[in-house]
Amino acid sequence: MMSQTEAGKVWRFGDDVDTDVLAPGLYMKGPFSELAAHCLETVDPEFAPNVQPGDVVVAGRNFGIGSSREQAAQALKYLGVSNLVATSIGGIFLRNALNFGMTAVTSPDVEKIKAGDRIEVDASRGVISNLTNGETYSCDVLPPKLLAMVEDGGLVPHLEKTRAGSAD
Repeated sequence: MMSQTEAGKVWRFGDDVDTDVLAPGLYMKGPFSELAAHCLETVDPEFAPNVQPGDVVVAGRNFGIGSSREQAAQALKYLGVSNLVATSIGGIFLRNALNFGMTAVTSPDVEKIKAGDRIEVDASRGVISNLTNGETYSCDVLPPKLLAMVEDGGLVPHLEKTRAGSAD
């Protein structure tokens, strides 16, 4: 099994980033593209218009706390974020991120990662490689079954794939 280790540019956030700033309620009834366009705008107005596919969100404690809205994780994935690294992650948000096919891990070394760094996250080995400064950091190791689900694009594509395979 391959692991997601493509390098991405870091977007750095602090503590207590809640689901209300990831998926603002004001835009919940409109098209999803509009909701995603406002992701994190109250924290960093440059994020949604400038994030690129493969970029990485790095944050402090309690990332994704708040309501259980799955759109919070979905907005990041829609915008192209491939990995999330935080000191701690809200439990429901963590599950939603994985369910949408985004690698999400915690690391005790978040404070060493700077905005604009290029990093690779290898959740199969529990290693973050900072290509900007040559350092490596530890992170969670995700179990192979969760990694397979993420690599398949999330829970629904993974279930479709595994069900199609069992029909043979």
